[in-house]
Amino acid sequence: MRRFPGGAACLALILALGRLAAAGAPTDIGPIMFAVIRTGGKQYTVAKNDVIAVEKLDGEPGATLELGEVLLIGDGADVSAGTPLLAGASVSATLVEHRRADKIIVFKKKRRQNYRRKNGHRQHQTVLQITEIRAEGGSSASARTRARRAAQPEAGAQTEAPGQA
Repeated sequence: MRRFPGGAACLALILALGRLAAAGAPTDIGPIMFAVIRTGGKQYTVAKNDVIAVEKLDGEPGATLELGEVLLIGDGADVSAGTPLLAGASVSATLVEHRRADKIIVFKKKRRQNYRRKNGHRQHQTVLQITEIRAEGGSSASARTRARRAAQPEAGAQTEAPGQA
């Protein structure tokens, strides 16, 4: 699991990662398809069968989740970056478990004031296993949206033609 900060400065790093994937991994399976997704306010680079821990999501263990906020997809030499999201792209994941992260200590102190506070915190997490990366939408909802967008320019062209005549 690799996590990148948001912003345009990170895009060059992500594209460099895509070029490395295009060069091919030193294995016999060839280049690996990867995606950069956003969930819980963080960005994650994922590939098929990766197991990642993200901020808590709703669902029961064993359920399949669709992560629609895909920022970038790389497949060999082909790298597609969204502005900011890729239209129609999605990542499927299976919810493995809900858990809590390791405890962090929050310690506050003001010197010379005899003020000391010590608290602990454990963040709730969801563990996901990536099952599929789709560059173009495989769901019927996104197909209907693309069909509507394709039909709109044709309707606009028909309404302009009588006005010009």
